[in-house]
Amino acid sequence: MSLIHLLRSCGRVVPCLLAAVLCAGTVQAAGPAAAPHTVPDTMAQRMQACTLCHGKEGRATNSGYFPRIAGKPAGYLYHQLLHFREGRRQNAGMTALLDPLSDAYLRDIAAHFASLDLPYPPPQPSTAAPAELARGQALVLHGDAQRKLPACVACHGQALTGVQPAIPGLLGLPRDYLIGQLGAWQTGLRHAHAPDCMAQIAQAMSPADVSAVASWLASQVLPANTHPAPPASRPLPLRCGSAPGAAK
Repeated sequence: MSLIHLLRSCGRVVPCLLAAVLCAGTVQAAGPAAAPHTVPDTMAQRMQACTLCHGKEGRATNSGYFPRIAGKPAGYLYHQLLHFREGRRQNAGMTALLDPLSDAYLRDIAAHFASLDLPYPPPQPSTAAPAELARGQALVLHGDAQRKLPACVACHGQALTGVQPAIPGLLGLPRDYLIGQLGAWQTGLRHAHAPDCMAQIAQAMSPADVSAVASWLASQVLPANTHPAPPASRPLPLRCGSAPGAAK
């Protein structure tokens, strides 16, 4: 793929690609008399491109659509990069950016962001009605046995900060992002490795459930320890192709 084609494919993430090009290796400033400026060729320097969308050092904010990637489990980040590159997640810009990258380089990117230990923003103030927040809390903490919806804490950890090596945390994410991703699973625009447990869960949720869960999660204060929990000692409630330790 040519650079021009790649630029045209990236849509609104063109600035990210341009930053990636400019940040790798030596950059020649404009003008015939300008001296070359050399920047360190490190992973941190290369990944500055990602921060134009995902926020400083990948930590994001509590508003908008782009999620935090700093501190997420490396296995989770690697799988998401694969999903974008291979079309299981729909974003033309991300797919174009990742298409030429090897699996090994995707693992390096995932490891870099997983290693960052950075503060989270304060939670989003919620405008949801108390009944909606109560419904969201009940689904997150207890699930709904009649509809075969497991509690979010059964997979994402009691603290909801994720579980190593591949289950992400659910706190510190914008409400709009959470609604968008659950909606993408419901409509088939987002997929994971089969069996796709999140698609199964999302498709069993009503629009009101999605809004309630997203509103409650986005409004929660993070615990003092925001790191993902160690691998679970018990099987997960559903079979999940992207998560080892799932129910068989």
